[in-house]
Amino acid sequence: MSTISTYHYTKTFKLENGKKLRKLDIAYQTYGKLNAKKDNVIWACHALTANSDVLDWWKGLFGNNALFNPDEHFIICANVLGSHYGSTSPLSTNPVTGQPYYLSFPEFSIRDLVAAHRLLATHLGISNIKVLIGGSLGGQQALEWSVLDPGAIENLILIATNAFHSPWGIAFNESQRLAITADRSFYAQKPDGGIKGLKVARSIALLSYRTYDAYAATQLESVNDKTGGFRASSYQNYQGEKLCKRFNAYSYWYLSKAMDSHNVGRGRNSVTEALAQVKANTLVIGIENDVLFPQSEQEYLASNIQGAEFYSLKSAYGHDGFLIETDTLTNVIGNFLKESTNKKIIKLHKTA
Repeated sequence: MSTISTYHYTKTFKLENGKKLRKLDIAYQTYGKLNAKKDNVIWACHALTANSDVLDWWKGLFGNNALFNPDEHFIICANVLGSHYGSTSPLSTNPVTGQPYYLSFPEFSIRDLVAAHRLLATHLGISNIKVLIGGSLGGQQALEWSVLDPGAIENLILIATNAFHSPWGIAFNESQRLAITADRSFYAQKPDGGIKGLKVARSIALLSYRTYDAYAATQLESVNDKTGGFRASSYQNYQGEKLCKRFNAYSYWYLSKAMDSHNVGRGRNSVTEALAQVKANTLVIGIENDVLFPQSEQEYLASNIQGAEFYSLKSAYGHDGFLIETDTLTNVIGNFLKESTNKKIIKLHKTA
């Protein structure tokens, strides 16, 4: 088992936009042990509202007897900057004022999330990562890291993510932020500010995470005489309330902004030139009916990252399939890593 640890970075943390945090806390969890060669590191980057307990939210792919297990690997997952699960966030105390930041927290980008990860890696004495993996916003982080520090990543697994966030994705996020800011309590400077708006935001988000067919399969009425009290309505309410019990509107607002900022081409001439910098053995997995991150975005990644392999995942769950279809992911990723290892052995023999 693992407990949450916190790395306290006491120097000033400068964000991409030039703003600064006087100190930075990074909550993280590790599982297993780092071997003598330090070549068994599996680093998982989490998505929007997840946390550092990857064995909990990615069950089936991570865990005892899973593909990524603590017996063989040293698994790391760090809570991102801005998320309230232990890392510095809008609910943290501003050392200047002694009060929580709330809306005075500086905006940050995907590159800032990665910069924090890299500080933690240095703190842990890790310079090489055997497998860097992430889906959705987690995949955005993994890709950005592989562009920033191409020599550090041996194998890269990108699932249901993109090279830059699309106008479609930004529009979904802005709609959710509009819902949050329509709740006047968002400006009330209190931990549960914007909570009603957050419930609506989650309802909007679900429509991008799932599909028409998924709702038809799980929320279809069994009788024809209803005029109200529909299962789909109850489901939206339930999921909204469920998130409100474990998350906050401020972190959600800032993290959605960070997702919008994602563009590997920023300051690098072009997106294609940035993707050409990736040196890791790369597997890109797309979900064929993903509404939020259409498969064409993953095909673009695979086409522009040298030597990348692409796999099309069939799922009834749309975007959420990256968290649910763990049996298929285990087979696909497992085979990819075996092939990667074999290629490495052949290369070593040729150079010996």
